[in-house]
Amino acid sequence: MTSVEDAVSIARTGSVFMPVAAPRATKAVTRTVVTPRVSATLERRRQWERRYRMRLRITDAAVILYAAGLTAAVQLMTGTAGEEALRDGILLAVVWYLTLSALNTRAAAIFGSGATEYRRVAHASGLAFGIVAIVGILLEWEGMRPLLFIALPVGMLGLLFARWLWRRWLQRQRLAGEYASRTLVVGARDDVEYVINSLQKGGENGYHVVGTTMLDHDSDTIALGENVYPVVGDVDSVAHVATQLSADTIIVASRPEGDADFVKHLSWQLEGTAAELVLSSRLTDVAGPRISLRQVDGLPLIQVKIPTYEGGVHVLKRALDIAVATIALIPIGLIAPVLALIVKMDSPGPVFFFQERVGRDGRTFKMVKFRSMKTDAEQQLAALKEQNEGAGLLFKMKDDPRVTRVGRILRKLSLDELPQFWNVLVGDMSVVGPRPPLPSEVTAYDGTVYRRLYIKPGITGLWQVSGRSDLSWDESVRLDLRYVENWSVMNDLQIMWRTAKVMVRPSGAY
Repeated sequence: MTSVEDAVSIARTGSVFMPVAAPRATKAVTRTVVTPRVSATLERRRQWERRYRMRLRITDAAVILYAAGLTAAVQLMTGTAGEEALRDGILLAVVWYLTLSALNTRAAAIFGSGATEYRRVAHASGLAFGIVAIVGILLEWEGMRPLLFIALPVGMLGLLFARWLWRRWLQRQRLAGEYASRTLVVGARDDVEYVINSLQKGGENGYHVVGTTMLDHDSDTIALGENVYPVVGDVDSVAHVATQLSADTIIVASRPEGDADFVKHLSWQLEGTAAELVLSSRLTDVAGPRISLRQVDGLPLIQVKIPTYEGGVHVLKRALDIAVATIALIPIGLIAPVLALIVKMDSPGPVFFFQERVGRDGRTFKMVKFRSMKTDAEQQLAALKEQNEGAGLLFKMKDDPRVTRVGRILRKLSLDELPQFWNVLVGDMSVVGPRPPLPSEVTAYDGTVYRRLYIKPGITGLWQVSGRSDLSWDESVRLDLRYVENWSVMNDLQIMWRTAKVMVRPSGAY
């Protein structure tokens, strides 16, 4: 037995741990650590992220300076403050800009999609004003009120609008193939197809699938819709395949059975060559507000909050409904006489059409719309049943002979639904919610579909901004159920905004 034992040092080359024989030593063992080399693919991604982040920084600074400068100018012109106006403006601008950086409002993970970016901008703005207000109170500064009534609304709206403009620009670039993550999807065939189908629906979200690696390899390609994706490598060569395809994002749709450390080892192998390792979950239609990640003694747990249909958030939703309906009914009241006259002149009959619909918890109510069909439409329905082009329990015809000439225009622009804001105001409906069903539809529901009745039906919803009558019955039900279980005030505001765009460029409305 020798006096000096053999030592082994671990050298991290690329991202694979390999044993390297160490020379004999008489005193100490030397360990060498080699930092992973950054691949050209990863560097290209980092470059466009830095460029985009710089654009956001410049825009944020410009908006903040404008808001602070406008406030100072108003104070100076009204004579309410002198040097204090300039001092307050500079302090606000510095704190506001630093808060936007501290709350990661320009993180690459939130580029281009989701409400997280907007929430962080709003939270950072509120925090910045809170800090400035506290400083002003402690130092007994006067003239802080204009910051709240001028700088906050102007700056907040300016920042959100600027982020929206940049997001639109980024989405156009991604649809053109730029600024997108080259993505490799790994897993069993069914899981890979599920992930790719989901990514195909939102090309503007920035994932461009360049290949797949199948755990149950049975073909050289996988065809989904009009696209064909190559199947490359196997479970032991994922990192090599990612390098070969210049992929900077790897989505693990499912892992090999019996290999609990697959994800950990893969992350080591990808060091220096990829930017993201994404784990896909088959928690179908469970959205972000109900999902959180929790660590318990090193064990990562995904918590799914059980949906509730009572409580403070629903009071807030009702308050939002009342506010939106009240504001909407003012312009509606101005144009309603014109629409009523046009409806009346086009065909004989009443201006408004009242129809029984089913609301929350199965309670029925009279939904009101501008009449878009002939007065004997219900009597003609039986004769048209065989020509139904709708999905499932819905009756729809693209060229329904019962629809009047004016009615086609009203339906295409969704103007026939404007009186439903009255249903919202009196509490029968919500601005955003599931599609209000007919009693005949509800009697044919199975146990799952009944969940649509857990909250109030809406004038608009995911079904309206996702294709409307072009959706299949299953897709319509899935969207409604997803909304029922995952709704939030922020999502409601997003759906309202998307609805406004759909009304300008209608699709699936007939």
